[in-house]
Amino acid sequence: MTDAKTQIDDTVKSNDVVLFMKGTKSMPQCGFSSRVAGVLSYMGVEFTDVNVLSDDAIRQGVKDYSDWPTIPQLYVKGEFVGGCDIITEMTLSGELDKLFETQGVGYDKAAAEKIREANA
Repeated sequence: MTDAKTQIDDTVKSNDVVLFMKGTKSMPQCGFSSRVAGVLSYMGVEFTDVNVLSDDAIRQGVKDYSDWPTIPQLYVKGEFVGGCDIITEMTLSGELDKLFETQGVGYDKAAAEKIREANA
């Protein structure tokens, strides 16, 4: 498991935004992963996707790494942010915008506002 932990740690620390997900951002393989990848893509956030279905050690390793039992998992600037429900809530409340702003992550504010308007 140490190899997986090292690989996860390197990925999280060497990329500004990382989404551990089932499938890829271009072909998500679960609804929760699709929702988070869709929000990030719609908001114009550049992110690295890691398909946990392609490696069982990474799939379990990321759960151990974050002490979070589910996938997807979003990391921003090396810090675990949360899974689908948390990212959805943060998007709708504007907290995700604030996080991106304070961390210097580029995103489309107008797109974020459209998401909130559509879900009001």
